[in-house]
Amino acid sequence: MITILAILFALAFLIGIHEFGHYRVAKACGVKVLRFSLGFGRVIARWKPAETEFTISAIPLGGYVRMLDERDPDSGPIAPEERHRAFNNRPLMQRVAIVAAGPAANLALAVLLLAATAWIGSQEPRALLGTQAAGSLADKAGLRAGDFVSATAVDGGAWREVRSLSELQGRVLEASMDGTALKLEVSDPQGHGRRELSLDTAALAGKELDASTARQLSLRGWVEPLIHQVTADSAAAQAGLQAGDRVLSIDGVTQTDESAVREVILRAVDGGQARAMHWLVERQGQAIELTVTPRLVEEAGKQLPRVGVLFRNQLQMTEVRYGFGEGLAYGARRTWDLASLTVRMIGRMLVGKASVKNISGPITMAEYAGQAAQAGLVVYIGYLALISVSLGVLNLLPLPMLDGGLLMYYLFEGLSGRPVSERAQQKLQRVGVVVLMLMMGLALFNDVTRQFLN
Repeated sequence: MITILAILFALAFLIGIHEFGHYRVAKACGVKVLRFSLGFGRVIARWKPAETEFTISAIPLGGYVRMLDERDPDSGPIAPEERHRAFNNRPLMQRVAIVAAGPAANLALAVLLLAATAWIGSQEPRALLGTQAAGSLADKAGLRAGDFVSATAVDGGAWREVRSLSELQGRVLEASMDGTALKLEVSDPQGHGRRELSLDTAALAGKELDASTARQLSLRGWVEPLIHQVTADSAAAQAGLQAGDRVLSIDGVTQTDESAVREVILRAVDGGQARAMHWLVERQGQAIELTVTPRLVEEAGKQLPRVGVLFRNQLQMTEVRYGFGEGLAYGARRTWDLASLTVRMIGRMLVGKASVKNISGPITMAEYAGQAAQAGLVVYIGYLALISVSLGVLNLLPLPMLDGGLLMYYLFEGLSGRPVSERAQQKLQRVGVVVLMLMMGLALFNDVTRQFLN
């Protein structure tokens, strides 16, 4: 139920803002607005406080603003004294402003939503790193357990402060999309021993964001090696490990964090057989030695060693909050980053440098909406901002049926001095419908495929 309500509110709110952008600018330009509709299909609710009819329709996957237009048969006969209020009779720049106002409203909303998350503030994981996955970019760069990342820089640019692990992870992903290396300013948690490292994110430019690439890009936060739970009848239980045990060393090597323990377990294979490990754990202030022999478990077609313990996954947290001006700047910067990232991803997919499997549809959107709503207000607001950016950018694509397609018509009109003929618009519109249907079908196919793969 939470998922359904979360996605319905997101769609209604974000589509409503988009259409309200068209509506307000149309009214400001003197255009008569006949109908403001949320949704398509059968009208289930309507009211008309003045000359504009407001409706809610049964299919909540869009909306529209119907304006007085001599080319639209639904406008009916237009009285001579109202011809100047028809959309098609307004100056070119006013028509451009009206069409562009929808995507602009979504982008402006994203700025405010992201600024709101910055003003509210949230508890986020510190950029304090644990042992990184063997062979990952972070591992190759020389990042060690206990390293604290305070700032990043790209291609000789200015250093930017890192406030949280999630912000750092976002910059790593962005750098990989841009095909540039990312420099990190690293120290210990107290700020001592500063040094600079470089992540070779350029090496992953254009690769599909699958599990392998995600493993290369991911950064593990520091989690103390404290056992939270031991699975019954597991290798750990047989060896005598208990919840509350703190792992001190394995085979004589000090274990600094939970990720280090996991990496050691994964390497506990010799000649296709799991080998015994000598663990030293702290239990109620006493050091205890135990012999733990993992069991091989088949996962994803591989035999992997497992001992059957869960760690207390508690990252070190910090409060991230911005002042009013800082928050607005943060909202504008994040909106720009998200919009440019979306455009670059689309561009890479068009030239074959990124997989079309990255396109998501309504099922994935609904899942994320439900997860975000359950995660709390700040997370859900951030989700709304992300979808608002996507709506703004996608509506600016130069495809007939979208705002970007109309803007291309007006660009042609501005350059040639004559509008695109209605016959040409009809042909282009049919092409646009086909392209949009293909995109929607691909997104739905990806959604269904992910459901089966998961």
